[in-house]
Amino acid sequence: MTRRAFLAAGALAAQPKRPNIVWITCEDMGPHIGCFGDSFAKTPVLDGLAAHGLRYKRCWSNAPVCAPARTTIISGMYPPALGAEHMRSEVGMGAGRKMFPQLLRDAGYYTTNNSKEDYNLTLTGRVWDESSPKAHWRKRSPGQPFFSVFNHVGTHESQIRTRPHEWKHSFEGVRVPAYHPDTPEVRQDWAQYYDNIEAMDVWAGGILKQLADDGLAEDTIVFFYSDHGSGMPRNKRWPYDSGLRVPLILSVPEKFRGLRPAEYKPGAETTRPISFVDLAPTVLRLTGAGAVPYHQGVDFTAGKAREYVFGFRGRMDERYDMVRTAFDGRYVYIRNYMPHKIYGQRIDYMFQTPTTRVWKEMYDAGKLNAAQRKFWEKKPFEELYDVSKDRDEVVNLATAEQRVLARMRKALDEWIVTSGDRGFLPEAELHLEGRAYDVTRVKGMADKAASLTGPPPVDGLRDSDSAIRYWAVLGHVMRGKSAGLMPADASPSVRAVAAESEGCFGKDTRGAAEVLLELGDASKHGPYVAMLALNALSTMGERAPADVRAKVKFLPDGGKGRGGSYVSNLKKGIV
Repeated sequence: MTRRAFLAAGALAAQPKRPNIVWITCEDMGPHIGCFGDSFAKTPVLDGLAAHGLRYKRCWSNAPVCAPARTTIISGMYPPALGAEHMRSEVGMGAGRKMFPQLLRDAGYYTTNNSKEDYNLTLTGRVWDESSPKAHWRKRSPGQPFFSVFNHVGTHESQIRTRPHEWKHSFEGVRVPAYHPDTPEVRQDWAQYYDNIEAMDVWAGGILKQLADDGLAEDTIVFFYSDHGSGMPRNKRWPYDSGLRVPLILSVPEKFRGLRPAEYKPGAETTRPISFVDLAPTVLRLTGAGAVPYHQGVDFTAGKAREYVFGFRGRMDERYDMVRTAFDGRYVYIRNYMPHKIYGQRIDYMFQTPTTRVWKEMYDAGKLNAAQRKFWEKKPFEELYDVSKDRDEVVNLATAEQRVLARMRKALDEWIVTSGDRGFLPEAELHLEGRAYDVTRVKGMADKAASLTGPPPVDGLRDSDSAIRYWAVLGHVMRGKSAGLMPADASPSVRAVAAESEGCFGKDTRGAAEVLLELGDASKHGPYVAMLALNALSTMGERAPADVRAKVKFLPDGGKGRGGSYVSNLKKGIV
């Protein structure tokens, strides 16, 4: 060995060993495990992990559905800031930015992902050393530190409705939330959800056993969390606390006690508000990889706790919506930018769950109480819930708690602007390279449109910015009026909402339907304009002439790209 190599080896040996990091994750599961206070859950493995670790009681996933939530994690940024909020969309991260496993690889870590990726971002460069069902830390070089993700899909929404199934949890023992009707179908789905959690707990035990068998338990920091709230309807896809809150357990071995947060004690819990945008900065600090300037989260194991966490909702599968939300640990504030759309828009995938179907059938039959009916009706502009007293978030305090509302409103406004939220652009325009964007100005028009105070915002109809025109037209749609712009506008997205306003509330229903039919051709306008147009045509219902609706089935589908399959769902619904 040369003298230089000898000195280098000595310097390496003198450095403190870096911790391995293992993420044990699952899908579509709220804090419904024993150590988080749910006595109906059977989770001895996770309860045991929590007994040696720290439980985060106020962890939010930022997004209430998988792809945007994973996008938050992998980028360390809020997806609306990237234009990546919509379900199964795809945009770039921007020049000079890397997904955080790439930063760990640069720092010498072996990185593996054992299940899905499902990001709304274009992959550039090598993100993982291996991403496949066979990925494992055991393939690393001897002594190399690792970051390994193991994800369990058995708790996913799709597994709640898988039949046949042999139930272990009793239907009678289920707690039915105030917003769900108490029917056998609902209790059956909730019981199966808990059965799936029990199976996941056993699986998690297998990962921990592998660490112990390899003699790595004392060298490895373990995280456990779910990607968002439960897969039951009005949890998944909705940025209530019930859709965003997840259980997060952090277990740091004694060997690395210097990396533990100040509140860490084995078996302890913390009410520090954290969210998924914080995961990347936290792991980079724990591994010594170093911070990067574009991350929008904070290391939640060090420093001052944040006061608020934030969430969002964009397009969910084939249906458009836009919601922003803030949480201070007690109050959930929600702002609905499309209050004219009902909560429970018909999403093909969601309607495959028995609970969804029986819930809607009972609504149509007039058999629901006020709390249960709400999901199938239009939204207010603002909502405010005190989860310390109202865990199901059914009592809107937006009128009663004006001081709290003003504080939460201010926090959300500041976050939207400082984070650079691009979600106020029509989805098709998120993909226009070099598209100039003034978030404050466009947000101002969106607030004016969606607040439903005053007349329709006619001042924006002739603006030079198509996003301003888009929201000005939507302001008319929200108030049940035609904007009178159909069909001429340079922006296909503005043409679509202008045709919707005319088709639903004006006189030229045939002309509007024909404009929407033409814009619904994904081969000409792309899947995002096509989805916007077909949603509008769907909203027209029978106001659209039958011969125009019949032609929808001959439109091309959206293609093979992310989100393209949703065009066919809309076509099927219209025809």
